Amino acid sequence: MTTPAERPTVLFVCVHNAGRSQMAAAFLTHLAGDRVQVRSAGSAPADTVNPAVVEAMAEAGIDISAEVPKVLTVEAVQASDVVITMGCGDTCPVFPGKRYLDWQLTDPAGQGVEAVRPIRDEIEQRIRGLIEEIAPAS
Repeated sequence: MTTPAERPTVLFVCVHNAGRSQMAAAFLTHLAGDRVQVRSAGSAPADTVNPAVVEAMAEAGIDISAEVPKVLTVEAVQASDVVITMGCGDTCPVFPGKRYLDWQLTDPAGQGVEAVRPIRDEIEQRIRGLIEEIAPAS
């Protein structure tokens, strides 16, 4: 059993924190449970999570309807072990000693649920790989 201090912290960042980063955070929380601490944020957060993203995640059995986009802070980056960016370009602060991954994923903004499903499925596969790497089941 890992203690909270031993759990890796992962921060997912996209521009609006309304789609990709919300799906990634929800999958990591759902699949890794308490083995990982999860955060998500946006450099220019939207007012609400994309409704098509909420619907696509509900189809996968994960309810994110209560999630709210959050603003990216320097503190959130500093407190994270792994920072995964998703199309936020140069707006994400970079600190030495952090591990950065940039996942090139289609932006679901303005898309219907049909277009969101393949993005959701790709995120789930990437999250499963990430868990194996940073917090494998004992």
